[in-house]
Order: sequence, then structure tokens, then C-alpha cells
Amino acid sequence: MKGTIFVFSSGELKRKQNTIYFEGDKGIKKFIPIENTNELHLFGEVTINKEVLEFLSKNEVILHFYNYYGYYVGTYYPREHYNSGFMILNQATHYIDNAKRMTLARNFVLGAAQNMGKVLSYYNVRGIQLKEEIDKIDSLKKLIPDQTNTESLMAIEGNIREAYYNAFDKIVENENFSMDERSKRPPKNRMNALISFGNSLLYTTTLSEIYKTHLDPRIGFLHATNFRRFTLNLDVSEIFKPIIVDRVIFTLLNKGMIKTSDFEAKLGGLYLKETGRTVFVEKFEERLATTIKHWQLKNEVSYRRLIRMELYKLEKHLMNEEEYQPFVSEW
Repeated sequence: MKGTIFVFSSGELKRKQNTIYFEGDKGIKKFIPIENTNELHLFGEVTINKEVLEFLSKNEVILHFYNYYGYYVGTYYPREHYNSGFMILNQATHYIDNAKRMTLARNFVLGAAQNMGKVLSYYNVRGIQLKEEIDKIDSLKKLIPDQTNTESLMAIEGNIREAYYNAFDKIVENENFSMDERSKRPPKNRMNALISFGNSLLYTTTLSEIYKTHLDPRIGFLHATNFRRFTLNLDVSEIFKPIIVDRVIFTLLNKGMIKTSDFEAKLGGLYLKETGRTVFVEKFEERLATTIKHWQLKNEVSYRRLIRMELYKLEKHLMNEEEYQPFVSEW
């Protein structure tokens, strides 16, 4: 399986015959095994020329760009080899038809809520008292089937996440990483900085997996389609945030792998420094590569593969072959 490359330093991506290398500010060259690379995540100030982009496109390598603070900026998406006009028409039809759109949107929220409950149950059986939060999520889940528009559905989803985030301080007993409340752009504390960074990584990971399917990332169902951004990756990522991003955060903090010194205060918020991002990315990639026994396939499947499988299930739903049901973790 092709891998992922993260570049945190500043420098320039260059092509040399049939390969790409990164040359840092100090002139140190690092060759990138392009035949074994699926995507590049660029966090530093990196210069790229047309020759490099053409070579990356030919090899179907995706480029994800982040700004100085680790925020996702955009993606260089090579020419889509698998795009299907028929699939795009089906996506658009399911978006325009409110009943069809809401069927999918409700499933995304339900899948996310169920996986939040699974994460809390995991820690609850290990002695952390989370019954109140679990019961609250279970109660709010019952309201999902009755929602007929995305605005009310997103409001329910927001209430579910609030109950879920209320459990974070019990799972991570460290006042230096207290949750308080969810804050974005800028994140007001260290926990929010970790969540925002992790979610950005998951959004781009899901986007890269969409590239390998017939789906169009611009047409989502829970998140409104617009002229500015991809939305389908946001929809699908909702299901996996609790079991990938949040589990990574809990592991990093409970094992003391991320420290207060890994953050810096800028522009009214707190952000991960390069040291913290490097540790987070390593654990994030490790989580994506972790395998679980799939109840239906009866064999081991990685979390990255589960994301792709979720997209295949969505394709079948859009083609009216099989009704979509979100992935729910067994633990």
C-alpha cells in the first residue's frame, strides 16, 4: 500500500528525472519514493514548480497544504481518473431531493453519535464514570430520525457533541488540557488545538480516499454543497472522528506524549508547534494502519481501509444497489 509523506520544514520540491526530492533551507536533499507515495502533506513554506506538479499528477499523488498554524488551506487534486458522470448525476439527484439527502445526512449523524457512545463506553468499562454522558447521547440519538432538514439535524448533532465533549475532562485528568468548551479558529486552549489539528488530518485523509473512488468530493449531504470547498469528506469524516482522532488524542495525553511545551500562543489562540505536530502525525498514521476484525468480511481491515469501504457503501447507495448504513465500532 502506498504511504503518506508529511513535510514540516520549509524548502523546495524539485524533480530529478523520474523522482521527486525535497531540498530544505540548509541544502539538505531528501528523496521521495514517488512510486510508493499516495499523498503529500505540506506544512512548511514549500516552493513548487509546474514540472513537479505535472509529474505528481501523472503519478496520481495528491498535495495537501496547511498554513503556519496547521490549518488546512487546500488541496492540489490531480486529474480524476475514476470520475463517473453517471455517479455525479446520482450524487446531485440525492442532494437535490430533500428526502434522499436527509436519509444520508441522518445516517452520518447517527454513525457519528454511535461511535461517540462506543468511545465513552470503552472508557466507562475501564472505571471512568461516564454513564451520564452516555445516557445523554442515547437520548439525543432518538431525535435523529424525526429531523427533516439539515439545520435541525445539525442542531441535534451539536447537542450530542456537547454531551460527548463534556466527558473529555474525565478521560484526560489533566488541568493543562481541560476542554471547557469547543472553540475553533482560533482554538482557545490546548485540547481544542489538538481536536482541530486532528480533524484537519482526517478531512484530508478522507479526501484522498475519495479520489480513489467514483465519487465527487464537492457534493456532500450533511454539509451543504457550496462553491468554496469539498464537503463529502466532511460528511464521512464525522463517523470516524471519535474512533480515530479522539482516540489518538486520549492516547497522546494519557501517555504524556504531548506536553504544554508543544504549544504556542498566536493571534489569540493556541496552536501546536512542529514538535507537537510531528508526534501527533506519527500516532495518527499509526492509528490509520491499525487493523480490526471486520464482522462482515471476517478478516483484518485497517482504519484507513474502513474509510474507503465507507465510500464504496455510499456508492452502492447512490446507485440504488444497497441501502447505506454507517460503520459503527464494535467496542
